[in-house]
Amino acid sequence: MPLEIILRILSYLDTGCLFCISFVNKHFHELSNSNAMWYQFYINKRTKKKKASQEDQMIHVLGMVGVQERPKGYWRNTFFKEIAGLNLNKWRTKLRLIDPFSGLPRHTEEVIRSLCITWEITVTDGRGRQSTFEQSHASFSSTAVFVLWGAVSWPPFNQLTSLELHGVLRVPLNCPAPYRYGRCQLEIKLQREHSELCVSDKIVKMLYVGQGVTLGFWKDQWGIAFVMVNLHNHRLVERSLHASISPCTAAGVSALFDDVDPEYGLNGYTAYIELHNTVRIIMSGRFSQLFCRRGKNRHSALENNRSPNIHLVGDVSLPWRTEALHGTIKDCCMISLTVWDEAKQPFWCVSAPVVMTKASQDTVSYDFDGGSFSILYQDSEGRVEMRLKQMENKDQYFVVNLVIYIAVAKVNKHFGRDY
Repeated sequence: MPLEIILRILSYLDTGCLFCISFVNKHFHELSNSNAMWYQFYINKRTKKKKASQEDQMIHVLGMVGVQERPKGYWRNTFFKEIAGLNLNKWRTKLRLIDPFSGLPRHTEEVIRSLCITWEITVTDGRGRQSTFEQSHASFSSTAVFVLWGAVSWPPFNQLTSLELHGVLRVPLNCPAPYRYGRCQLEIKLQREHSELCVSDKIVKMLYVGQGVTLGFWKDQWGIAFVMVNLHNHRLVERSLHASISPCTAAGVSALFDDVDPEYGLNGYTAYIELHNTVRIIMSGRFSQLFCRRGKNRHSALENNRSPNIHLVGDVSLPWRTEALHGTIKDCCMISLTVWDEAKQPFWCVSAPVVMTKASQDTVSYDFDGGSFSILYQDSEGRVEMRLKQMENKDQYFVVNLVIYIAVAKVNKHFGRDY
């Protein structure tokens, strides 16, 4: 059949059918990416919304010459980005509603589920071969999203060089193959010697590789059993779809002027910390009017003049599962930390796994007779130290000391100062 007749037939299809026919073979894939057909869909969509730009109108006047000058597939991708943008803008008002306790958007889970946002992982081996895996499960808390990949067909870990996490927006179409719109949200170079072994049970062991990504391995080998990722809720929808947005984008904020304290910008911090797993919240607390003091090792400490006096609900544990097995790792959970500066701008956002260990030095406490434990999180931007005491003969823990250390370089970068 002549090419002109095929294109004529395809021009009567709607967007869903035209998109689906691109999966038939390479020939139909090229034909279904015709700039002329997708430009008509695009300009009709823009005209209905009355958003046609001067560039669109100019190309429309120039006719097929201006349309075909674009790269192949340009107008198809532009059309779907337009739909994705409209869907996202529809929910921006929902994301403006802030939870007064956590300080984060209240309806993050609702927006993510409504927009059908999911995450995919792409791993690359030493030969450049890539494998992509869709998420198996996602659970939500008020501060973070926990995403799990339980596939059993992972490549050997010793052959992998990098891991990329992609946020995916599934644009709804009237066809069985949804269009995926999204961009890379983070990339991690996999190096076993630079990773930290978190904890293990009788079946699996976990390796934390940074940026909220944890790999689970079978106990007696380095075969990947599962991958879990902790994503902080701050600007999560935007970060999942646009690679240029980082968890905290408030760099260069001007510190509020204080003619009494020459080191203004180091007072009035607020922190919200939460320990949780995929099932429940273990502990949560909000601390206000924190102040920062320059300490040793190029870190400053956020301090509070009162004891946290918060207890943990239930045992500290982290459930995991694959396609075939499931289990629970003891003395491990996830920490979600949000720190705001005195202008209520997000300053430090963390979501990662942590381990509860026996404290090397026993903390003196006249209220609790049990043993002392600690929970520690540390990265290049700061450190969280939490001391706990266990009640005698009871599986219950109380927080007796909590200190947040922040790198002075991060404070200087945030406020544009030189403390």
